[in-house]
Formats: sequence, structure tokens, C-alpha cells
Amino acid sequence: MTQTVPIPQGLPMERDAGPFDPPSALTALREARPVSPLIFPDGHAGWLVTGYDEVRQLLADTRFSSRQDIGIIHLPYETPGMPVQTEPSPQTPGMFVAMDPPDHTRLRRKLTGAFTVRRMKQLEEQIAEITERQLDEMARLAPPVDLVKEFALPVPSLVICALLGVPYTDRDTFQVNTSKFLEKDVTLEDKMAAYEAMTSYLAELVTRKRAEPGDDILSDLARDADLSIEELVGVAFLLLFAGHETTANMLGLGTFALLEHPEQLAELRADPDLMPDAVEELLRYLSIADIFYRYAAEDIELGGETIREGSTVVVALLAANRDPRRFDDPGTLDFHRNARGHLSFGHGVHQCLGQQLARIEMRAGFTGLLRRFPSLKLAVPAGDVKLKTDMNIYGVHELPVTWTATER
Repeated sequence: MTQTVPIPQGLPMERDAGPFDPPSALTALREARPVSPLIFPDGHAGWLVTGYDEVRQLLADTRFSSRQDIGIIHLPYETPGMPVQTEPSPQTPGMFVAMDPPDHTRLRRKLTGAFTVRRMKQLEEQIAEITERQLDEMARLAPPVDLVKEFALPVPSLVICALLGVPYTDRDTFQVNTSKFLEKDVTLEDKMAAYEAMTSYLAELVTRKRAEPGDDILSDLARDADLSIEELVGVAFLLLFAGHETTANMLGLGTFALLEHPEQLAELRADPDLMPDAVEELLRYLSIADIFYRYAAEDIELGGETIREGSTVVVALLAANRDPRRFDDPGTLDFHRNARGHLSFGHGVHQCLGQQLARIEMRAGFTGLLRRFPSLKLAVPAGDVKLKTDMNIYGVHELPVTWTATER
């Protein structure tokens, strides 16, 4: 499949094919050379992987390291105020997504019991109640309203706070700071200030839970004497960060996609049993956590290319999930396709720990929203919706919606 194509100078990021589609340059690159050299803004000669099979193979191969302390971090886009790095960053305690086995295995194993399919199913009733209460709050408002502010962000925030034992009254602390941490154009100094604010807050929280544990995941972890306070803070940051940002963006962007695909929306309203498959297809189609990074710990062959030791590799999940070699007519939103092979939750040892929780929240969220507001529609032209092209997790900043007043 390899063809002669220009080597990208920086990661193609412009959403020029539409709000839900990969940048056209990524699509063209995947079709021509699914494992492509990539020149980073700092001059590093790394790689960009866009093909489905190649991404899946890479994510399953632990020689592609997740550690950030064995090489210099190279970002594939310009970042204001980012100094030129001359040595690797130290490993952050508890940050197991940036670890390899056996360190990753030790920490992740302590969490697997909290996120089993069985335990998540037991939470379904509680999640449905949280969703309904938030829909009640939204229905009391006079439209138009911002769906992100009134529904998409509160629901997963309430759920993860209840699950972890984080006071929801403290939501501004983590919502503002995690959002700041995700912004691409924010200076390193501001990012670190947001991170330090979060970790300071979480250090106080887990210290209290170690002294007086309750009935929640962070308390369960705090009871484990094998975990230091620093590790507890790192784990808590990951769970809180991932537990509300990703699902909130899926609920917001997913609703936007549904409203922009009225035939599929009508079909889903007519047959609510389609919802589980619709959620999988929306996960594939939108791929909000679209970019990940790996570091070649040795020379590795991938997709007919040799990736040399020391190379930073950019993994494009959005491009992989739209690969026609894996999904027929991948640019079409189709709730009848079998999308369960998608890579939106990753693959291999780092596959998303909270994926079952996210599925339950999305099924409850979309089901409740469509039932309570059958006339839901955008309150602004689609072209005016503010997209999160400036963030490391894709979505919408706001989604103004309206509905018929009688539905209140």
C-alpha cells in the first residue's frame, strides 16, 4: 500500500472535512502510507500511524513504550512557551498510563476489581437516577440552553464523584483545571499550575480518606498500605480526569452528531433497542480521544516500515477507526454495523479501564435525552457550534439546543 507521499511536517490537525471527520490530510496519508514518517516541530524524525491494523498491532506491542521517562518528549504540534527538552521527564508516581509492565501491571491490578462489568452493571440504576435528575433540572430551564453545561458535563461529573468519593461541590476545582490541562495553546507554565492545583487538592482528599475511609473507590485504594500518598494522588488524578472529560465530550459531540443525522436519530427514537449498537458506532465515528503517543524502545518493524529505537510514534485512533480496510463505508454513521472492533478505548494492556462505565453513562444519557426531549434541535446553525479543535480531547465547547416548550 505504501506510495510516495510528502512527509508531514507536524501533525495534520485542521478539521477541514467536517466536524465529525478526520482531517483530510490524515485520511489521504492513511490511504497512501498508514505508517508514515513525521517531522515534529522541534525537528525530531518520528512516525505517524493511521491504519487500523497497524494501530492495533502497535498498541498490543509493549516494545512501543508508554513511558515518558526513557526519552525526550516531542509534541507533534506547536505549543506556546514549551522549552526545548534536553532530558527525559521523571516518572510521575501513580500515573500508570505512562508506565509499562510490571509497574503498570501492579497499579492497574489494584483497580480492576472496581471496574468489572459486573460492578458497573450494579451501578446502572444509580447512573439512571443521576441522569434523570439532571434531565429534570434541564427541563426546568427555558430554552435555548447549553447542553454541555446543563447535561453533558454534569452527568459524568456526578457519576465519577459518587464512584470515587469526591465531593461534587468541589467540581469547579477539577473541571476548570482538567480543562486547562487539555488546552493545546496554553503555556506550559499555565498547564503546570492547573496540574499542581489538582494534585494539591487530591493530596488533601486522599490523605483524609486514608485517615477516615468511606464507601468509595478512593477509600478502597487508600486502605492499601502498598500505595503511597503520591501514588494515590496520581491514580486519583487519572480516574477523575478520564472519568468526566471523555464521557462529557462524547455526550456533547454525540448529541451534535445525532442532531446532524436526522434519519439515524429518527431510527433510534423508533427503536430504542438500537441504543447499545448506536453507542458503539458513535464511539467509532467520533473517536474523541484521537491521538496517543508511544516511544520505540528498540528497532521495530511495523506495516513494512522500520521504526528506529528512540522514535516518538503518534497514534491516530480517529484515522484508524475510519479505515475502509476494517469498516465498510466508514464515513457513514450506521447504527446497524458491528462497530465493536473499534479502537476508541485503545487496545492491549492500556485499554481503557472505565470503558464499561462510559458505555453505561452514554446509553443512559442518550436514551433519557431523546425520551424527554423528542423535539430537541440545535438553537444555532451547525456551523456556529464551537468545536474543541484547541483541546487534546475533541468535542464541543458549547451546544445550544432548544425544544418545544410543552415538553418542559
